[in-house]
Amino acid sequence: MGDKITLSVIKADVGGFVGHSGMHPELVDKANECLEKAKEKGLVIDFHVSSVGDDLELIMTHQKGRDNGEIHRMAWDTFLACTEVARKLKLYGAGQDLLADAFAGNVKGMGPGVAEMEFEERKSEPVIVFMADKTEPGAWNFPLFKMFADPFNTPGLVIDPNMHDGFLFEVHDLMAGKKVTFSLPEEMYDALVFIGAPGHYCIKNVFSKKTGEIAATSTTQRLNLMAGKYVGKDDPVLIVRCQSGLPAVGEVLEPFANPHLVSGWMRGSHRGPLMPVGHKNALPTRFDGPPRVVGLGFQLSGGCLVGPQDLLGDVAFDKAREQANDIANYMRRLGPFEPHRLNLDEMEYTTMPFVMDKLKERFRPIIE
Repeated sequence: MGDKITLSVIKADVGGFVGHSGMHPELVDKANECLEKAKEKGLVIDFHVSSVGDDLELIMTHQKGRDNGEIHRMAWDTFLACTEVARKLKLYGAGQDLLADAFAGNVKGMGPGVAEMEFEERKSEPVIVFMADKTEPGAWNFPLFKMFADPFNTPGLVIDPNMHDGFLFEVHDLMAGKKVTFSLPEEMYDALVFIGAPGHYCIKNVFSKKTGEIAATSTTQRLNLMAGKYVGKDDPVLIVRCQSGLPAVGEVLEPFANPHLVSGWMRGSHRGPLMPVGHKNALPTRFDGPPRVVGLGFQLSGGCLVGPQDLLGDVAFDKAREQANDIANYMRRLGPFEPHRLNLDEMEYTTMPFVMDKLKERFRPIIE
C-alpha cells in the first residue's frame, strides 16, 4: 500500500422517491450496509453515503488508485443491491442509470458517474464534494472558472504566491471524445470559447501549475450519448481540494452565491437556475426542480472522512436561494419557448426526432 490516498465519488440514479424528487432512506441504508462490508474487508478506508434529489452518492477513500476494478465492481454491486430495494418499493426509474447487463471491469461508460482523484494528504486536507441534480456535467464550468481563474471571486490568485501562476484546465469535448489542456490565465480567452458551451465542452480536471497536483475533478458522462436515447439527466459530481496553495473554502463556495443557468430541468429539456441548498433541501419538486447543488465538506485524516459539513446550507446562501426562485419564476413563464426549453440540437434524444419524422412529408420548399 502506497502513501497516496484515492478519493472516489461514484453516483447513480437507482430509483426516485417520489417520482424524480428524492431518495428513499432504505436505499441509503442498503448502500451503507454494502460499503460497511467493503470497509471490513479492507477494500475502502472510509466512506460516506449521501444523496441529492434522486441520485445516490458513494463517497469513498482507499489506496487502490483511480479506475480500480475492485472499487468499481463494489460500487456497481452496491447500485444493483439498491436497485433491488427500489424495485421492491416500486420506486420511479429503478436502476435507470445502470445501462449494462453485467459489469465489464469499470463502471465508466456503464451509466454511473465517476469522479476520482489520487494525492498525498497534506498537513491539513480539506475537500468539498459538490453533488448536483437535474443538470448536466457542464454545470461545473462556470463555478470552476470562477474558483480557479477569476480574481474577483478568488483573491488568492492575486495574493497567494502559490496560486499566482494560475492553473491548468483539462477540457473534454464530449461529442468528439477528445480533450485539450489550457493554461490559465494566459489562455483564458481561448478556454472561454469552449467552456462557455457547457453542453459540448466540460472541465474535467484542474491542476496546480505550481505543484502539478490535482485540484479538482468532475464527472463528465453523458447518459443520452451512452444510451442513444433520453434515460435521465447526468446529475454530476465535483470534488475540489481547498487551502494551502489552492482556493480557500470560502473562495470555492463563492460561485454558488450567484445561481447560474444550467440545462437539465424538467424531463432534462429545460434550463433553470442552479440553487445552492443544504442536504435536507436537496428535494427538487417544483417542475421537478429547480436544479439543486449540495456541498459536503470533509477533512481527510489518514484517509478517514472527518465530516461532513453541510456547507451550502448556510444562511449566507439564503439570498442566492431567493434569487434562484425569482429566476425560476421568470424562466417558467416562457413555457415551451427557448431559452427555457433547450435548443433543438440538444433535444435530439427527446420526442423531437419522432415529431420531425412524422411531419417530414409535410415540409415543402419555400420557393416552388
